Amino acid sequence: MSNSYDAYYQIENYFGDVHPALISFFQEIRPEGRILDIGCGQGRNAIPLARLGYEVIGIDSSQVGIGQMMEVAASENLSLEGRVGDMFEFDTYQEFDFILLDSMLHFTQKDRQKEIDWISTIFSGIKKGCYVIFCIPENKRISQELEEVANSSSFMEKELDRSFEYTFSSQESDYQSVTPYSLLVWRKQTA
Repeated sequence: MSNSYDAYYQIENYFGDVHPALISFFQEIRPEGRILDIGCGQGRNAIPLARLGYEVIGIDSSQVGIGQMMEVAASENLSLEGRVGDMFEFDTYQEFDFILLDSMLHFTQKDRQKEIDWISTIFSGIKKGCYVIFCIPENKRISQELEEVANSSSFMEKELDRSFEYTFSSQESDYQSVTPYSLLVWRKQTA
């Protein structure tokens, strides 16, 4: 399976480093459990989370990105597994303690209903106590869409809404940008 990201991933660390706010969240929770990193790419989040002691499964449509991630995992003996596949077809969410979606949602007009249905499927498919973590560029429309989907799932409870700035620096050029982000976390109620 080849896709456009295979070409992007010819550049090492194409999307930059992990969000420090995301690492802080996982350090505050507990360094154990199983994480599903949806759209893991080259392992920007999966590798640092596995280094913290989590068992991480990363799914992405790019064979190149998964291959790069698995090279690092093998060299460091990390508890990290990469799977090439379509994120919309994945359906075994109940196996995980955390579901991570970093910059995966856009709710554009053509994808809005598909993404809403997908998030609803994730919320209904996870086990009690599971956290669903979204890292999104700060955007009121996307945040509102996520709130609406979560509120329609009476068993989801909001745990965190944290704003932070993410600095991206390219090693290929002198480009640098600072983008406001939101870290939004819901947890399936245990009672």
